[in-house]
Amino acid sequence: MDFLNKVVVITGAAKGIGRGVAAAYSIKGAKVVLADVDPEEGEQTVTEIRNQGGEALYVKTDVRSETDIIQLMEVTIQTFGRIDILINNAGKGVFKSPFELTIEEWDDCLNTNLRSVFLCSREAARYMRENPTGGAIVNIASTRALMSEPNSEAYGASKGGIVAITHALAASFSQDMITVNAISPGWIHNGDEAELSHADHEQHLSKRVGKPSDIAKACLYLTNPTNDFVTGINLVVDGGMTRKMIYVEE
Repeated sequence: MDFLNKVVVITGAAKGIGRGVAAAYSIKGAKVVLADVDPEEGEQTVTEIRNQGGEALYVKTDVRSETDIIQLMEVTIQTFGRIDILINNAGKGVFKSPFELTIEEWDDCLNTNLRSVFLCSREAARYMRENPTGGAIVNIASTRALMSEPNSEAYGASKGGIVAITHALAASFSQDMITVNAISPGWIHNGDEAELSHADHEQHLSKRVGKPSDIAKACLYLTNPTNDFVTGINLVVDGGMTRKMIYVEE
């Protein structure tokens, strides 16, 4: 098991994609640190992982706060002694007309989604660089970094920034044997699959809507120590949606 006893820090891990990623690493034998602003959901996820025989720790973290992020990494080191993998998953959306979007909403979205990637990566890398084998960082971006709908300026800018900072960090951290990659999910459904229609699935080349497990598998690939030749990329996991030509049929 390539992740046995590896220490993995995951932001936004209390629900959705982050929760699925945490579970996937735990199954592979990793020790997972769940960082999230929601203590109730965070502790519940930790309990679920422990009940399945995994080792997990919840640390309440507001990723907009540099102090919280520094504390997150310090607690991880104090508890497990090392950091091998960081998954920058925490994020939020705001979809409003650019004429109505306030600067406070813009800043909140950018600070949550993009600034947090820089801060978490910087602080985790301080410890990863001490590892004989370095480490791995994965940033969760979005296909909205590549294409847009109206009223998505703040979210699109934050996710586009994540793709750009990914290859910049890959270059900066290369001397410390730390790989940095991004994943751009498409439509990932976190709820009951019964909520989805046949048309929802059919609009994907894969003929289905994505699941958190699809992103978890991509994380496992990009952080596997044997895949250290892969760094600085943006892996699109979207069932083919960004490559599908769409014409209006009359």
